[in-house]
This record gives sequence, C-alpha cells and structure tokens, in this order.
Amino acid sequence: MSRGAPGPGRRVPPARDAYPRKRFGQHFLHDRAVVRRIVDAIAPRPGELIMEIGPGRGALTFPLLASGCELHVVEIDRDLAGALRERTPHHPNLIVHEADALELDLARVAPPPRKLRVTGNLPYNISTPLVFRLLAALPRIRDMHLMLQREVVDRMVSPPGARAYGRLSVMVQLDCEVERILGVGSGAFSPAPRVESAMVRLRPRLRAVLDPAGRGRFEAIVRSCFSRRRKTLRNALRGLCDESVIDAADLDPGVRPEVLTIDEFVALAHASGGR
Repeated sequence: MSRGAPGPGRRVPPARDAYPRKRFGQHFLHDRAVVRRIVDAIAPRPGELIMEIGPGRGALTFPLLASGCELHVVEIDRDLAGALRERTPHHPNLIVHEADALELDLARVAPPPRKLRVTGNLPYNISTPLVFRLLAALPRIRDMHLMLQREVVDRMVSPPGARAYGRLSVMVQLDCEVERILGVGSGAFSPAPRVESAMVRLRPRLRAVLDPAGRGRFEAIVRSCFSRRRKTLRNALRGLCDESVIDAADLDPGVRPEVLTIDEFVALAHASGGR
C-alpha cells in the first residue's frame, strides 16, 4: 500500500471539520475501502497530470498525491479550497484551483500537448451539465473516472431499447468507451445521500465519426428524438428532417427513437447533410 493511502474498512480523516453546504450539493466520501478501490481503478502514476473535481475534505486527494502524480483539484467552496491550499507546502505536486468546474478553462490545467486524467465525486446537482462540458473538452482528456448518482451512470451505459437509454447515453457512447466499475452505497458518504452512487470510466474514442458540421446535426437530431421519445421517428424529427432523410439512412420511419443505435443516429446525421 502506498504511503499515506487509507487502509480498507476505515474512515478517512477530514482535511478540516466542516459542515457540508447544500447549495454545493456536498456529500463527503469517507469510506477508506471505497477510496482504495477508486485509486486502484484510476491507477495513478508518477508525473501524470490528474484533475480532481470536488475534492471536498481530501479523502481521494491525498491517496492520489501519494502516487507522485501532478494533481490539480477544483473546489468551489473557498473554505475547503483554503484548507487544501494550506497543505501544499507538504505536497508540492498539489495545485488548488478555487473555481466552479463548469467555468474552469482546462487549457490552464492541461496546456497542449499534455493530456489530462479527470476524476471526482461530482455534485449531483450539476453532474449532467458537467459531463457534457467534459465531453466538449475531450481532445484535452485521456480518461475520466467519475462518481455519479447511480441513475446517471445507468443512463450512460444503457443500450438501445432500455428504459434508461436517452440523450445522455447516445452522446457519451458516441465519444467514449463507457464502463461501470464500482457501485457505492449511500453510507460511504457524509451526509448520506438519499440515492446510491456509482463510479464510471470513460475513455475517449480515438477517432471522431463526425466532422464539426455533422456533429452539430447529430446533436440536434438526438435532442429532438429524445424530447419526443414516445413518438415515431417520423414525428420525432418533424420540422428537422423529412422522411427522405430517414429513408436515405435506411431506417424505418415508424420506429421509436429509443431503439436506434449510435450508428443509426450517425447515419441520420450523414443523410441529413452532416458529412
């Protein structure tokens, strides 16, 4: 076990005695066994560039630092950020950004050509928009290990036709290989949330299947389809694509959008002029 890493089954001592703030959606991870499994899944190495979103009291932060990585933490809570900043003299590989992760310029953290590994226990109240922001920054990212509400991870990994399959499933799976790696009960956090959590691994696909124009069309098609998911494809795309586009994509206009695969949505984008 690495020096400073938590032992299994023990709680992580907090970086400071702090009350969680509801407006930030704070639930602090404290279960050492869960922390160890997360660190093992990330497998950080010396010199790697890692960004942790929402470090909180540092339960994951300090085990990651023990690997010798260069760790940038993004914390919106000024008190938590200040407590972590006080530890930097003892951890020269720790860089603290007191910022909103939804607004942080990743070029500050990972200037080209460096690639960034991203992890964190994402606040539930901003998890979906934050995932979409990270997807938009994929050229700068090597991989992501994110703790999210289990329902969100269910949507990310869902196959076509399943109840959880939707816009998030399609957009994430278009860009990334997606793998659920760990389920986490509410008791691993303080305060305990009312929902279960899960850790997901996202690895960017090596090649884009759509150019920028095609991607814009793809996003519009997916958004339209899942805002009208119970309608037929013909009706879900009304006003956006006519039936000739659906025919050109070799699809049945009478099916529901929720059964289409990623490749079939890509075919629609190509057929609609998004090449």
